[in-house]
Amino acid sequence: MTAHRISLGRVLRFTLLSLGALIFLAPYIFMISTAGKAQSEIFSSSLSLIPEQWSYVENFTKALSRVSMTTLLLNGVIVCALIFTVQVLVAVPCAYAMAKLKFRAARFMMVLVMLGLLVPIHATALPLYVAFDRLAVLNSYTALVAPFSISVFGIFLFLQFFRAIPDDLIHAARLDGMSEAGIVARVVVPNAWPAITAFAIFSVVAHWNDLFWPLVVVTNQDYATPPLGLLYFRAAEAGDDYGALMAATLIITLPLIAAFLIAQKRFVEGITMTGLKG
Repeated sequence: MTAHRISLGRVLRFTLLSLGALIFLAPYIFMISTAGKAQSEIFSSSLSLIPEQWSYVENFTKALSRVSMTTLLLNGVIVCALIFTVQVLVAVPCAYAMAKLKFRAARFMMVLVMLGLLVPIHATALPLYVAFDRLAVLNSYTALVAPFSISVFGIFLFLQFFRAIPDDLIHAARLDGMSEAGIVARVVVPNAWPAITAFAIFSVVAHWNDLFWPLVVVTNQDYATPPLGLLYFRAAEAGDDYGALMAATLIITLPLIAAFLIAQKRFVEGITMTGLKG
């Protein structure tokens, strides 16, 4: 009876998880299907996931020829890498100070971090745009990277992870004569790779898919990021070429999927370990 209940519970869990996975994968499956269809088939009344006439080569050729896909992907890599690097360089020392150092302003800083999580980029877009315009840094990597150099989410994530690091480990490093900067670089960071990997996934996905801010500060196609490049497939008179658009979207999303699959184990470890100690 007990074995029957266990097997039934496993079947129910597997069914629910499979249904949830199907729901989340449905847009991507539809995107793959649309990338292989001709324009006439996309707008037909019948709905079929398998294309009647395979047009993958034609659509991917359009996607690669209409815009410089190499430039878009390179800009995405540069912007995401710069943002992530600066965010980690700022967030790790701040989180360590709040988690392991005793000072009066620690609680006040925690309040500021929590308040910072409530402020969206849209609220500061106008003053930032005016400032960058006066500094003549629009259409540059500086304008794309600078507003995101400090991540309050990153500080909060690392703070939760560093609280789980034993205080005895920090005290032992201090007894060995290491400075606080040395402790961060040689003790904390080597033990924080799961959290750093988890934060990398969040940061890269957020800024790789960001359309709002690049749309505000970039008008030069040489600095266009991947989501901004997708707008070049719009055609008001001839109609949007959805087949080529879906093919370009597949090319742009593949690096994210590959990065997540490679870092999946570390990502799960980082998310799990940040909740070990509140």
